[in-house]
Amino acid sequence: MGRVIFVSAGPGAADLITLRGARALGAADVVLYDALTDSALLELAPKAQWIDVGKRGFCHSTKQTAINALLVKQARAHDLVVRLKGGDASIFGRLEEELLALNEAGISSEVVPGVSAAMAAAAHTARPLTRRGNGRSVSLNTAMTKDGALPLQRNADTEVFYMAGRQLGALGRRLIEAGWAADLPVNVVSRAGCADALSSDHQLADLAAAALLHQGRPTVVIVGAGASLLPQRHALPEISGIKAGLESAQVLTSTPRD
Repeated sequence: MGRVIFVSAGPGAADLITLRGARALGAADVVLYDALTDSALLELAPKAQWIDVGKRGFCHSTKQTAINALLVKQARAHDLVVRLKGGDASIFGRLEEELLALNEAGISSEVVPGVSAAMAAAAHTARPLTRRGNGRSVSLNTAMTKDGALPLQRNADTEVFYMAGRQLGALGRRLIEAGWAADLPVNVVSRAGCADALSSDHQLADLAAAALLHQGRPTVVIVGAGASLLPQRHALPEISGIKAGLESAQVLTSTPRD
């Protein structure tokens, strides 16, 4: 009987994975991985068997019951199984179901945290999700549910909506119908954490205008305090020395010091 480590891969480039997560991959016999994980992560576990169990909204996906069963099967056959999840495994990652399946089978597990899509989106635009004075709370929501329902009650100064790419127009319209202010600032970021990440700014009333730019891309929508631009007195120079990916990470860490 083996064990399972749930590794959070981060939302985009492979070098967003934590050191602990990378070490777990290096020791893995089998890796069950999600659709949104960077293929460059294969370099961290070249000897492991990689099994695609990806789930994508509105696309053909592996059923959750099948993933649970496969996870138990592999853990019974190997010493170490890594379940590699995009973003942070504990945020809209169906982690609960898989932990319960392992518990019922008597298989031990560990969860390695990681960078969530909301954190990567905030970092991409350099806009903190929390602000002193007017941004004291953050709420994480999913814009895609089985019954199509959207969370309409405002619970925090900054509201973050995951999996919103195909519902931008509906999201803005229904939030305004529920009483949200039409002029609330909104920041939309797609493929957060990737080299080709895109962002756009809107008011809630014109959120539908973001649909074309972010079409077909995993998208996070930030509404409220955390979407507001920071005041800048001077134009800031661009920093161009850090690139996404494992190659640049290796360059930064492979030079020995005396």
